Amino acid sequence: MGWLAFINRLLGRRARPAFVSIVDDDDPAVDEASLRALEQKICHTFVDRTLLANALLHRSHIHVTGQERGSSNERLEFLGDAVLGLVVNEHLYRSFTDCSEGDLTKMKSLLVCGACLSEVAGEHELGVHIRMSRSEAATGGRERSSILADTTEAIIGAVYLDGGLEAARGTIQRILLDGADHVLADRSERNYKSRLQELIQAEHKTPPRYRVVAVEGPDHDRVFRVAVSFDGQVLGTGEGRNKKAAEQRAAEAALETLERGQALPGSADS
Repeated sequence: MGWLAFINRLLGRRARPAFVSIVDDDDPAVDEASLRALEQKICHTFVDRTLLANALLHRSHIHVTGQERGSSNERLEFLGDAVLGLVVNEHLYRSFTDCSEGDLTKMKSLLVCGACLSEVAGEHELGVHIRMSRSEAATGGRERSSILADTTEAIIGAVYLDGGLEAARGTIQRILLDGADHVLADRSERNYKSRLQELIQAEHKTPPRYRVVAVEGPDHDRVFRVAVSFDGQVLGTGEGRNKKAAEQRAAEAALETLERGQALPGSADS
């Protein structure tokens, strides 16, 4: 046996137990009873159960098992995001007939933001079903907001492929829209700074930063101008009679920027 063949054979023998040590092969996602329980939570019984299994496959598991990245749930997440947007938009359009386009856009952003989707996932205990590497799970992956939100979208995408738009609409209604009034009332009461921080920290650990860029006017009538940025990129600016008011306006401007589709620095879409 040549040296190259011997080395390859030796490495091949050692690679197998390495996968066992870092992949959560006992993950509930591969258990049929667990999949049936998840189907009950989302009110959809799959004809093609492999779609549900794929929706629960996090890229960390793909990485350590050496599979192609396209095997993870990211493609289903992409599809689910579009289906979710359509169903929520239609629901808001039909439910709030007196609201303007701008108001509907703001309500949609509250319902489909990462923080809201991760809360939905937490309420339905989706995290226990996600298949991921042991290291990802050990560092809190099953509770991480971005992973939970992405998995929720992937499940919606899987339901759509399995049962069509009406099936997806039923799942979205069950897990999200049935509590939409409460979500909208609760989140609309939060200030813009809190909403912006919540939105950013759903994907990143670093909060936005506020900086006074100008102070104008006499002492008794000052106007503060504040810029809010993330990872060095200015997301919005605002003015106010004091720093707190200016920060609120800056955060409001930043939220409007993000609602128009601008990606955060360091995001997968940026």
